Amino acid sequence: MTLQHPADRGGDRRARFARLAENASNFTSSPVFFGVCLALVALVVTAHALKLPDEWLLLAGESMTAVTLLLLALLKNSERRAEHAIQRKLDAIAAALLEMQENNPGKAFEDLRSAIRMEEES
Repeated sequence: MTLQHPADRGGDRRARFARLAENASNFTSSPVFFGVCLALVALVVTAHALKLPDEWLLLAGESMTAVTLLLLALLKNSERRAEHAIQRKLDAIAAALLEMQENNPGKAFEDLRSAIRMEEES
């Protein structure tokens, strides 16, 4: 296990996880997932209203806890990817401005162009 920033990790494994995180993020922002969460909340409320046995109440509560934990991890991953993309764009802008100030446009403008396209990739 490594403690590197997710965007700095290399290899196919990161690419698979990045795709999984992106797909999960898209699903969790969909109306279908909202419906699933609404049904889960309705299940918990119904279980309490019907005074079901403690085992069922525990199962319902633990299900909500598990969904909450997974969403928290997904949110943090999305936040870190966005943070890294923003930092790369800011670095590219600063380098391009320095090159422009020195009247020597070059590699920084290409880096800026590729950084601008980052949201298409992430």
